[in-house]
Amino acid sequence: MSTEGDKKFKILIVDDVPKNIQVAANILQKEGYLMAFAQNGTTALNQARCTKFDLILLDIMMPDMDGYEVCRELRSDPATKDIPIIFLTAKTDTDSVIRGFDLGAMDYVAKPFNGAELLARVKTHLELNHTREQLVDANVTKDKFFSIIAHDLKNPFNALIGLSKMLLNQLDRMDEAKMKEIVRMIYDSSNHTYQLLENLLDWSRMQTGKMQWKPMEIGIGAIAYENVCLLKAGAEKKEISLSSDVGSDTLAYADPNMVTMVVRNLLSNAVKFTGKGGSVHICSETRDQFEEIAVIDTGVGMKPEDVEKLFRIDVHHSTPGTDKEAGTGLGLILCRDFIQKNGGDIRVESEMGKGSRFVFTLPKSAGALSGRQPSEKSTNI
Repeated sequence: MSTEGDKKFKILIVDDVPKNIQVAANILQKEGYLMAFAQNGTTALNQARCTKFDLILLDIMMPDMDGYEVCRELRSDPATKDIPIIFLTAKTDTDSVIRGFDLGAMDYVAKPFNGAELLARVKTHLELNHTREQLVDANVTKDKFFSIIAHDLKNPFNALIGLSKMLLNQLDRMDEAKMKEIVRMIYDSSNHTYQLLENLLDWSRMQTGKMQWKPMEIGIGAIAYENVCLLKAGAEKKEISLSSDVGSDTLAYADPNMVTMVVRNLLSNAVKFTGKGGSVHICSETRDQFEEIAVIDTGVGMKPEDVEKLFRIDVHHSTPGTDKEAGTGLGLILCRDFIQKNGGDIRVESEMGKGSRFVFTLPKSAGALSGRQPSEKSTNI
């Protein structure tokens, strides 16, 4: 099969003889694989560094740079070291085969090609590599989950225990102002912990396929207005102007609960990272078959290297807000997963000291969604 879920496999065929490339391509094209071609080692290395291939079919006997040298170069580069390599060779003597395995090849196919054999070996190594990638992703997810439990969940509980103990031991000696301050701190800490638990539960449901996806026609204007009202008090406390320009007739086709959580997360983050006297604004614009929604703030902004970390689950990136508000970054990862599940994209534009612009898209109709998502009206993720 050419796909595993939504994944289309990409294969690079490297051979200095065009006829050999044509034969291999004819065998593989029936499976719908995406293919690229190179007739020398230098071109092959350049292509492999620019495009993420799922497998490379590599000829050994080539002028200038043979397949062994290309394999050695691929294995020494972190960007290409894990790509499965199958040698295409007329050299099937034991020494040549062992040398190829020692350099990191996964398999070899003898020339002239046997179509069934080539196809079977390609399928096997694509499936093995895809399974390996899934295991790596699962381990990253597990590590992120335990990291949040060990650090981000532990810290607010420590604060709750410490503050409540202080209140319990010194209640008789406290004036009303001090008591109110501690109660407020307890509330803020417990509220943050609750939000984190909600994100963790949502995330775990996403990972285990237990969250229902029910796309329907929804009013983006109503969702934006509801969340602006919900977060208005917190914004006013920081003297931040929070507003929405999303029209009441602005529609999209998506799961309403997921979109609500995305809008709430993005608005909440914008308020968190905007200082006194700043502004947070949500607006939208129709682009072809999609609605583009933007949450814009005049906050602290981000460095380019921090922007790149925002949606990466394998990188722990958390920055305190302008009032030292805590966060884990998990909310943005959820936003990305929710938007992608609903057939849209999400991106960030930011500049240090000038604010940020989080933009996500949603299909305007079921027709726009059908090209990027399953057609079922309700399904498990």
